[in-house]
Amino acid sequence: MSTKSGAAARTPQKRSSSTIPLSMGMILVTLGVVYGDIGTSPMYTIKAIISGNGGLATIDDDVIIGALSLIIWTITLITTVKYVLIAMKADNKGEGGIFALYSLVRRCAKWLIIPAMIGGAALLADGILTPAVTVTTAIEGLRTIELGRQLIGDNQHIVVGITIIILCILFVIQRAGTSSIGKLFGPVMTIWFLFLGFTGLLNMGADLNVLRALNPLRAVTFLFSNKNAAGMMVLGNVFLCTTGAEALYSDMGHVGKANIYASWPFVKCCLILNYLGQGAWVLANRTDPTLLAMTDMNPFFEMLPEVWRPFAVILSTFAAIIASQALITGSYSIVSEAIRLNLLPHMKITYPSETKGQLYIPLVNNIMWIACIFVVLLFQTSSHMEAAYGLAITLTMLMTTILLYTYLSQMCHKRVGAVVFLAFFGVLESTFFFSSLTKFMHGGYFTVLMATLIFLVMFIWRRGTAIERTQSVYLPVKDYIGQLAELRDDPAYNYTADNLVFLTNDSSPDKLDRDILYSILDKRPKRARAYWFLNVTVTDEPNTLEYSVNSFGTDFIFKVQLRLGFRVNQRVNAFLRQIVGDLVQNHELAKQDHHYSIYKNPGAVGDFRFCILHKALAPETALSGSDYHVMMMKYAIRHVCGSPARWYGLETSSIIYEYVPLFTRAKAAPTLKRIAPPDTTGTAPKMAKIDEDDEDIFSDSVADETSNMAAITEEAVIGGDTAVFRPLSDEDIEEEEETENAESADKK
Repeated sequence: MSTKSGAAARTPQKRSSSTIPLSMGMILVTLGVVYGDIGTSPMYTIKAIISGNGGLATIDDDVIIGALSLIIWTITLITTVKYVLIAMKADNKGEGGIFALYSLVRRCAKWLIIPAMIGGAALLADGILTPAVTVTTAIEGLRTIELGRQLIGDNQHIVVGITIIILCILFVIQRAGTSSIGKLFGPVMTIWFLFLGFTGLLNMGADLNVLRALNPLRAVTFLFSNKNAAGMMVLGNVFLCTTGAEALYSDMGHVGKANIYASWPFVKCCLILNYLGQGAWVLANRTDPTLLAMTDMNPFFEMLPEVWRPFAVILSTFAAIIASQALITGSYSIVSEAIRLNLLPHMKITYPSETKGQLYIPLVNNIMWIACIFVVLLFQTSSHMEAAYGLAITLTMLMTTILLYTYLSQMCHKRVGAVVFLAFFGVLESTFFFSSLTKFMHGGYFTVLMATLIFLVMFIWRRGTAIERTQSVYLPVKDYIGQLAELRDDPAYNYTADNLVFLTNDSSPDKLDRDILYSILDKRPKRARAYWFLNVTVTDEPNTLEYSVNSFGTDFIFKVQLRLGFRVNQRVNAFLRQIVGDLVQNHELAKQDHHYSIYKNPGAVGDFRFCILHKALAPETALSGSDYHVMMMKYAIRHVCGSPARWYGLETSSIIYEYVPLFTRAKAAPTLKRIAPPDTTGTAPKMAKIDEDDEDIFSDSVADETSNMAAITEEAVIGGDTAVFRPLSDEDIEEEEETENAESADKK
């Protein structure tokens, strides 16, 4: 590549900005969709810091003010500076998230796919834990009110049951779409943030010294102070305050960056006020014997007047549900981007609203649903879940930092700024990551395990795709028109269908994948009146309905490009019938008359048969052991993710499912040597015996039945009257010889 072309490849392309405009309605949706995760962090962050520092008895002014300063500046540096001010400028056609970012910089270096895969897998894993921990924390808040204590007491099974019911309702309503959910959740989250700000401001009056936490030096001083019993590991708990930052970036395509810019200052102000209020309340009440006696004291609920707590529990439960929503919708966006990058298999995606960023993926929804329920049953309590929370997301943030450095230096040509960015945020987030490693044995292993499994799926799919591409060959259709014409008119073969349709991923107008031509001509010749090769492309517009046709100068071979909007139901059988009708009407295709029909006036379009091809591995395929197993696992993953018949609405159509070999170099077969068959002259027939090594309880259980069947066969089936089924003994042979001799003597 020349220097000029290389520079052009690294120049930022003009990308269409988000189509979602700034409006009060969308700001309300943004509050409901984006900020749930980071908005519920006040429920457990201060609680986790106090618990990790030795409990309420160890707390003094320096500890609380230092911890508050760490929280405030973590939110400011990571969420505001890194994500809102820097990362959100790196959007891909309005979409955000680590995969959207990777799609912008992937041409800069081939190895960048690794941090993208690690970060995406870690974010999806953390998204599984978020709904479980936030909802469980909210339900446990019932214990702070009298009625709740009477209802659940110390019985955690009741909390688990209520949590599971709420999570089930949440995942069921996902199919309604994020726009509908956002309109429902938006007002609730607005009330939630106003509640956070008001209660925090109300409690700040107890000790205004907490305002000293706005000084970043207090954070640094506390971090290295001997009063910090947790040492650097305190950052693992402090990090809980900003776990929703990556989801904020991922959800950008759902609500538009303008609405995030407009709403974030309000959200941040309310969060900081609440943290300051909790800190002031702790300083004013840290010597209270009742609080000191509590094993799991939560300042968020305890700082509220008793009469307010029922409302707080109800409101926090709704906020926890919305926090879960933020991660779920973010997961849809991440998976959608991964599919486009061929890191994950194709899945059925629906778009419940007119906005492309607002999507729903049933398979992802169901997997997260099952996994969240498993997390609740595994960890039981929120304190156990908090130990696992945040570890994976620190890894995602580190990977995002690497990709953003590449974007700033290579795409935006701000090399000095990129180095400063990498050095500052790399060190900061690495510190958070290593401090979070202390949570590994206490639950962090779960998110690491989940992230590893998701990464392996991505690795297998990407590696398998690379292997397949080494054998992908696209052949010019014009070179096979003669054979297809001869097959169409060959009476030696019965018609497979009037219209034989192949779905193809290839969007070129004049070529076909070798697999398709192999299926028609070699696998088993498939005779049809017309051959159709159909490619479906989803556009960025919601209601596109367009198609183009290349007939190759024939009236029986057609390659069709079907362009559908993202909201259009992909019922390709109905669309193809219309296309065939149009071609018949334009005399580009002969009428396909029906001889038999239930209709008085049969149409001019014949029957359709769709052929769906799947690649398969033969034992002779010459792949290395590891690559062979990768392909086996890729095809197993593909099977789990569903069939194109479902994606394209072909459930009621006539379909041929066919497996074609993965065309790689085959292993050389060993040469066989022909030998003469054994001599059987004079050999008496013998009854087959069961080898001793094969005798087991299964053979013993049917021994009598086997013996009876042998007797019946000997008497009535084998060879008629002249057959001898039982083995011959020496006495039998002597008896036969005597009989033969007697018969000979009589004849003489």
